[in-house]
Amino acid sequence: MKKIIAILALTVSFSAMVSCKKGNAAAKVKQENVTEANQRDKEISQGAPSISFDREVHDFGTVEEGFVVETSFKVTNTGKSDLVITDAKATCGCTVPTWPKEPIKPGDSAEVQVKFNTAGKPNKQSKTVTLTTNTAKGQEQVKVTGMVTPKSKA
Repeated sequence: MKKIIAILALTVSFSAMVSCKKGNAAAKVKQENVTEANQRDKEISQGAPSISFDREVHDFGTVEEGFVVETSFKVTNTGKSDLVITDAKATCGCTVPTWPKEPIKPGDSAEVQVKFNTAGKPNKQSKTVTLTTNTAKGQEQVKVTGMVTPKSKA
């Protein structure tokens, strides 16, 4: 038992000595990462981007089942730094958003397209699209609604 404890203590001591190498941590920092972080800090100090929509809800009204309806939401960057939309997800696969992939400059606008496939979706419908952004909130939402008239079963 004493031999096992001695071997274990020796192993722990050896591991501690090997893992505590002396080295210059500053030499491991990549200069390009420092430059990128400084640029990001400068942008943050200008103020976060802010997003505004021409409307947050679009009502398609009454549509027949089986059609694909679409609309677009005008997105305006009302902040002081570039607005970036990194992702857009809908509450179901029947709704497909398309968003601008390039940054939106302060004061500029772009379009977020939303297509809704009514096939197999009769009656009242409400679908939310969540945009992942670099705004203070991090996520913004728009919604499409409508009444889908079921196909007649003839």
